[in-house]
Amino acid sequence: MQIYVDADACPVVRIVENIAEEYKIAVTLLCDTNHVLTSDYSEVKIIGAGADAVDFALIGMCKKGDIVVSQDYGVAAMALGKGAYAIHQSGKWYTNENIDRMLMERHMAKKARRSKGKHHLKGPSRRTDEDDKRFAESFEKLVRKALGVSGDEPSPWNP
Repeated sequence: MQIYVDADACPVVRIVENIAEEYKIAVTLLCDTNHVLTSDYSEVKIIGAGADAVDFALIGMCKKGDIVVSQDYGVAAMALGKGAYAIHQSGKWYTNENIDRMLMERHMAKKARRSKGKHHLKGPSRRTDEDDKRFAESFEKLVRKALGVSGDEPSPWNP
């Protein structure tokens, strides 16, 4: 098993690395040439600039049983299609049961913004320590599930 992180502006990289190191799981951070990442634990892959270049590289690398960390619903959908697990930086698990709804909601929101002449959203609210704690708990449960470690109840952020 391998963990892949869509690491461009990802606020949970260090949390992922800490948990992965505890379970001795390799991590690959993918970013484009506009971001500079360093890590003492993870392999860092810098992918050429271009729309969705990092996303397609990540999906090209991941395989069944891997874990993908991304806030991009499209990346999550492709990862699920390959039999990988996927989690949002909020801690919400992407699943085959919820991904279609999430993609449809994203599509409808984009249509609504376009109809009002708005193309950009207000950025996310500032990340809190509680957000990090919620992600860490959910991510560790997902890691344990992917490893087949029993005894955990489903994530509270998983539908």
